[in-house]
Amino acid sequence: MAQKRSMQPKYRRRRQMAGALAIALVILLVGVTGYVFYKRQVVGKRDYNGQGNGHTVMVRVEDGDSVSGLAPELVDKGVVGSRKALILAAEKNQVDLQAGYYTLQEGMSADAALAALHDEKNRRGVVDLPTGITLDDVAVVGGKKREGIFSMVSKQTCVDQNTCISADDLKKAAGQTDLKKLNVPDWAMQPVSARGDDPRRLEGLISPGFHVFNPEASAEEIVADLVKDSVETYQETGLEQAATTVNLSPYQLITAASLVEREAPEGDFDKVARVILNRLKEKQKLEFDSTVNYSVDEQEIATTDQDRGKMTPWNTYAKEGLPDTPISSPGIKAVQAMEHPAEGDWLYFVTVDKDGKTVFNRDFADHEAAIQEARKNGVFDSAR
Repeated sequence: MAQKRSMQPKYRRRRQMAGALAIALVILLVGVTGYVFYKRQVVGKRDYNGQGNGHTVMVRVEDGDSVSGLAPELVDKGVVGSRKALILAAEKNQVDLQAGYYTLQEGMSADAALAALHDEKNRRGVVDLPTGITLDDVAVVGGKKREGIFSMVSKQTCVDQNTCISADDLKKAAGQTDLKKLNVPDWAMQPVSARGDDPRRLEGLISPGFHVFNPEASAEEIVADLVKDSVETYQETGLEQAATTVNLSPYQLITAASLVEREAPEGDFDKVARVILNRLKEKQKLEFDSTVNYSVDEQEIATTDQDRGKMTPWNTYAKEGLPDTPISSPGIKAVQAMEHPAEGDWLYFVTVDKDGKTVFNRDFADHEAAIQEARKNGVFDSAR
């Protein structure tokens, strides 16, 4: 009997432990159920109110991104309350997302976030560079100004008024950063290096067209990304192989294409390309006014005798061969024109009217007659 009495406390403790475990399991089940309910019904459908809490968040949108694909990032960064709220808002408000970086805020309503993603004022890190653009701003006779690459890129780095990378910062990066770090290709390394710390050593290596870059990156990283993207674009044309075909280096071909871009209307690109190659073959100076203009303070179609007489690395009136660097950013069509020039024996061309009609000749006498026609039509009228 003593043995049976000694076992009773153990059985009692086991029953107590089983009861406690059952209670714990019930509490856990209630907690899990409550958590799942909270996540699904509260967090899963949560939507903030208003335009945000003032804390800026940068969000990148890639080409082809959808609202549903962007939702996880917006939720993770605290921009919107839930994926469900964003999808419901997107069903009400059709939004076509454009590539770029967008300045949003934490705690935005789904409607406000979508509106911000549709507002060009919030878009950063995007430039659409026109063909024939230069790195620096260009002053035009008469007081006008053509914005350059450094200025256009600078404007797209401003997350807010205190975070802009200036055009001067970009110029410094272009002139002083190691060329390998700037993604300058091997085929351009020697002529670019020969320009020392001149920021214009990268002229022509940032292509026209659409570029997306991280506005929060450093000036060096931004310039490097633009060069990398541009070199890839040029090389996709078959640049290196084509350059061999026309007896130029890839860098010389880009340089020649920059002249084509600045000298003629698009329909005559291949003819101007042939004139360049013909003159180089015959060792005749190119004598292009665009190369004179590249280094003057104020530009226009007409150039002066004084400017044409100045010895610069670009002035093809004063030096033989091509300029030392490109004089602009050539578009793909200008590059392709140099890769596949028209057949012809022309050595001269001139635009003879303000509609852009260009006349090509082999003989200088015929060229002089075309020049007289251009003068008669006011093509060379100066605003100086």
